[in-house]
Amino acid sequence: MAARIDKTVVSGVFSLDGQDFDVDNNVWLVGDDREVLVIDAPHDAAPILEAVGGRTVTAIVLTHGHNDHITAAVDLRAATGAPIWFHPADRMLWDVVYGDGGRAGVVAAPDEELTEGTRFRVAGATLTALHTPGHSPGSTCLHAPDLGTVFTGDTLFCGGPGATGRSYSDKPTILNSIRSRLLTLHGETVVRTGHGDDTTVAAELRNVH
Repeated sequence: MAARIDKTVVSGVFSLDGQDFDVDNNVWLVGDDREVLVIDAPHDAAPILEAVGGRTVTAIVLTHGHNDHITAAVDLRAATGAPIWFHPADRMLWDVVYGDGGRAGVVAAPDEELTEGTRFRVAGATLTALHTPGHSPGSTCLHAPDLGTVFTGDTLFCGGPGATGRSYSDKPTILNSIRSRLLTLHGETVVRTGHGDDTTVAAELRNVH
């Protein structure tokens, strides 16, 4: 297996429901020395491009539509030519950033619909999309069994479920998603999150109630 997982952290502001928060976002890169898939594109494309390092970007996959996961996506697409994959159930969140009058100051659309079962192949590894609504309606995780990993965005963290106290989120829904889609994976599966530290499925069995 030639594929490896790299991480870069990009800092910026998360804005929702009229409030702003300083956040550090994990950007995950799956690939080898020639090609790479990028998971989430927060805040600023420059540090992501530095982490890419001239490799061919095969896809930009966004785990959900909150601004702190998508604000660099269009710039990253312009720099790499890679398509943006995005779940259509979060389009209202996308439009806050990239709609007419959106925060980005540019009108743009995703390229491809990210849906349950969408598969990506990169550097010999396969990643499969798991639709896990709750943090947002379109929240999606990427399971990479070849790499013993699941990329969970803001659905599951080290310590338990993602936040559900804001617009378009729902606690019973996220709990159902985690229990049915994530905690059923092999216990040693590494959970690589949208913010903060890694964990494992086995560790989070104790934290989801």
